[in-house]
Amino acid sequence: MAYDEELAARIRDLVANEPALTEKKMFGGLAFLVGGNMAVAASGQGGLLVRVDPAESDALIASSSARPMEMRGSEMAGWLRVDPADDDELAAWVDRGVSFARSLPSK
Repeated sequence: MAYDEELAARIRDLVANEPALTEKKMFGGLAFLVGGNMAVAASGQGGLLVRVDPAESDALIASSSARPMEMRGSEMAGWLRVDPADDDELAAWVDRGVSFARSLPSK
């Protein structure tokens, strides 16, 4: 499955003014990186992939529609899959991912 180009365009609109932003095709999706750190992606498996503080993963999963990202059968702390219901929810998740990526050392 190819990534959702409409979702990618919506993400692009939300991060347009972010300094040090790059886009990179990764894992069948389109990732948005801040300072070389992935923040969010239009996933090749559908929906939004969001990078968050690993210490917050469980609480976010318990309190939202987010689910853990799995790679080769293992859950990846700090990586969530989300199907945003509307523009406000998308903006909130994108902001969360960008904020976390911004907090990491640039690559």
